[in-house]
Amino acid sequence: MNVMNQKLTGIGMTSDRTRMRMIERLRQQGITDEIVLTAMREIPRHIFVDNALASRAYEDCPLPIGFAQTISSPYTVARMSELARSGKPIKKVLEIGTGCGYQTAVLSRLAQEVYTVERIGPLLTKARRKLVEIKCSNVRTQHADGSQGFPDMGLFDCILMTAAATHIPQDLLGQLDVGGRMVIPVGTQQQHLYLIERTPQEFKETCLESVKFVPLLPGRS
Repeated sequence: MNVMNQKLTGIGMTSDRTRMRMIERLRQQGITDEIVLTAMREIPRHIFVDNALASRAYEDCPLPIGFAQTISSPYTVARMSELARSGKPIKKVLEIGTGCGYQTAVLSRLAQEVYTVERIGPLLTKARRKLVEIKCSNVRTQHADGSQGFPDMGLFDCILMTAAATHIPQDLLGQLDVGGRMVIPVGTQQQHLYLIERTPQEFKETCLESVKFVPLLPGRS
């Protein structure tokens, strides 16, 4: 096995066996979508964190990735992905907050097209390298203010946000297609995960569980 293959496969606490334990834990936590579980089984989470934290990559907790940002816990990634899919194939998904690129990589296994926006330039540069490394060829990235979405790409059948907004951005609602779903954390001190479903007549909001995300910030850096 060459060095690159060994890095992607992992050894010890980053090994295939450790990844399988993560998948079994997700099942016990209530994740039932096997397509999501397969995607998370295939994506080497440990390459998206610093080497010093690689041995903790499959623990069920967020980890720092620099610039006051975090990689979400495996459960959070699985839960949001499952809500986004809702048991159906995704054609075109918009992710707000690329971060280290792990959620992006999972989405690349669930959707035909992935569009992802990140406001922090150095984070996006690192994420792009990792996505190329694991051959995520259906991902398009943009360095921009995520609250504005990706308006040049038309409507999306799924929008997923990985930072907490103080309110649901109207610009994003306008980019959600009829029949589409948005998964978004909302709040400041108290945050909750919301599912927004667009029908021909309205946007239906469902407040789900309490969550903890870094705040959605404006502008680029």
